[in-house]
Amino acid sequence: MTAAPPTPPVTDAAAFVAELRRLKAWSGLSYRQLERRAAQAGHWLPYSTAATMLGRDRLPRAELVAAFVAACGLRGDEAEAWLDARTALVCGRPAAAAPPEPGRGSWTARRGLAVAAPTARGRGSWRSLRVLAAAVAAAVLGGASAGGAFGEDVETETARTALHASGSS
Repeated sequence: MTAAPPTPPVTDAAAFVAELRRLKAWSGLSYRQLERRAAQAGHWLPYSTAATMLGRDRLPRAELVAAFVAACGLRGDEAEAWLDARTALVCGRPAAAAPPEPGRGSWTARRGLAVAAPTARGRGSWRSLRVLAAAVAAAVLGGASAGGAFGEDVETETARTALHASGSS
């Protein structure tokens, strides 16, 4: 790894994956070694998933890109450049047109995709998904409760009133 690592293109998914292949060649690591290094960096990247990812011309998921570039030895700005390029391809815009919001850090930091300091076992995105699902469920249930969907039915109130009225005479 004496030369500089390949940089991510923002042309199309096939070119992006081709550069990921070049990044693997640059690292000089086997798929099994990539799996171990990803685990050491706190990510989850089975060797079979990495091989499948590089064998296709489809854009891989952001978590896989983060794990792969970390396993290849990229950190900090180099690793974030790959995630930013992937995001630009998904959104259909050049990477330069998506600057980070002032005071908010990079896209990867705002989305919780840790590159330099990954979450434990690389499962941070699942936690975020669970939190989002809980928030949506709370909003839906709160709206339904406020709308009276979980209130007592009129028939039940009438039945109770009739029972209480007849029993108290």
